[in-house]
Amino acid sequence: MLSQELETGFIRKNRYDYHLSEIIRQRAWVEIDQGALIHNVEQIKGLLSPETGLMAVVKADAYGHGAIKIAQTALEAGANGLAIATLGEGIELREAGIWAPIVILGAINTPEEIRAIAHWQLQPTLCNSQQALVFSDTLSKLEQSLPVHLKLDTGMSRLGTPWHQAIDFVNLVAQLPHLKIASIYSHLATADDRDSTEMNRQQQRFEEAINQLKSHGFSLPPLHLANSAATLINPNLHYDLVRVGLALYGLYPAPHLRSVTSLKPVLQVKAKVTQVKTIPPGTGISYGHQFVSDRTMDVAVVGIGYADGVPRNLSNSLEVLIRGQRVGQIGAITMDQLMLDVSNIPNLQVGEVVTLIGKDGDLEITADDWANKLGTISWEILCGFKHRLPRIMVNTSSQKLEKLSSLT
Repeated sequence: MLSQELETGFIRKNRYDYHLSEIIRQRAWVEIDQGALIHNVEQIKGLLSPETGLMAVVKADAYGHGAIKIAQTALEAGANGLAIATLGEGIELREAGIWAPIVILGAINTPEEIRAIAHWQLQPTLCNSQQALVFSDTLSKLEQSLPVHLKLDTGMSRLGTPWHQAIDFVNLVAQLPHLKIASIYSHLATADDRDSTEMNRQQQRFEEAINQLKSHGFSLPPLHLANSAATLINPNLHYDLVRVGLALYGLYPAPHLRSVTSLKPVLQVKAKVTQVKTIPPGTGISYGHQFVSDRTMDVAVVGIGYADGVPRNLSNSLEVLIRGQRVGQIGAITMDQLMLDVSNIPNLQVGEVVTLIGKDGDLEITADDWANKLGTISWEILCGFKHRLPRIMVNTSSQKLEKLSSLT
């Protein structure tokens, strides 16, 4: 019953109709702009040759944006396949009816996981010979074959077979039954640095491994090396495929890459004012009274907190947007709520919308702004927004609506 109500957008209770879009906007939510996502896909594809494919990285629930809708929209906009990190993420997409190629970037090691991968027709990454043997043995018992992607470690020192052992690794996999090599790839550790020395070293190692494979008569499958930063930096890093995550969502891996192409942030975080009060001078605000008013002050309570993904370490330094104005947060951010000094916002009403990340009028606050204050990266900010914040799909470009009509 509830699933039908969710599909129609209405819940009937006590003879009253409530539209879901109204219900879920009562406290706080995340808006996902499909038009911006399509724009970003088009901008990224514009950097690629016609022969180079785009793999949309939708791991970690599409960096907090909502994997299913993001995957559907990215594929509709021209992405050639998807990349995720875990088996569960791949199953979620398959259960949603998405049957494009899905590559698992994380390591899979057990027969139980391998059987599930085979059932859901996912494409695993193989990182070493031992893993390849387990895959081949399990698939032989299933009498089923799988495309597999071989990862070389060229300097990330994470997953993958050392690049100088590529011949032995590829040769083993090529001879194992039920394994079909779908690609060979590596991952860059410093592509977002201005100093390209280490990135160039990794590419040289990748090239050396590939050349050795050629010299031994291997027929090369598709190759890929570039993440978002490398995709933006240099076409020579594109090979047959690029794996794009952060740029897909409208953020740049580093400030010096902003001039390469024009990206639009896909995500906005909004919440509503739940109470407005006036306090006298000398009044402590929130836990620990980290903030004490030095004057008569109008304070707004907003229904969002650290349990939703607003870092508590932003207490007393966070800024938000209301009515196109920048407003400061005061006191400790709490689990479900935070407080604002709204003394300069006349006659603020309960229910008015507060923008924490996004645009309001001529002003904008980005995930990069939060990351810079916290000494972290925008990836962590985006992935921090919890699932109790509903994701609401919007489209700021009417020209994109027809293209998405089959998805929304």
